[in-house]
Amino acid sequence: MPETDVNSHVGQRLRLRRTGLGLTQDTVARGIGIAAQQVQKYEKGINVMNVNRLHEFAQFLEVPVSYFFEGMGKGDRLLAAVTDVDAFDSTGKPVSDRESVEILKSFRRIKDHALRKRLADLMRTLSLKDF
Repeated sequence: MPETDVNSHVGQRLRLRRTGLGLTQDTVARGIGIAAQQVQKYEKGINVMNVNRLHEFAQFLEVPVSYFFEGMGKGDRLLAAVTDVDAFDSTGKPVSDRESVEILKSFRRIKDHALRKRLADLMRTLSLKDF
């Protein structure tokens, strides 16, 4: 896998976790001790993150360093989609828009299994409709 693909993937995972926690780039930057523009460059995969910086992000965002590499292999994609808040769209790219992340977080908070199943069925049905 080319280095740029790895940087982009790590950046997408950084953005996904940050938005999932409801944090701004500025908040994360202050927590790490860097400029918000640097966070933006990491998220876009423009700048390469060294291992020390990756460790700082992992600690601040309360995830293991391995979190940033999940989903890089085909087997990892399915596992991450099923077990984590993260999910992948139909092209295999991580979902990172705020609405999708909020829907996933809200869905995971529903404790009633039968209700979750009915909501999932409804969403599948609605996604097949051509409005």
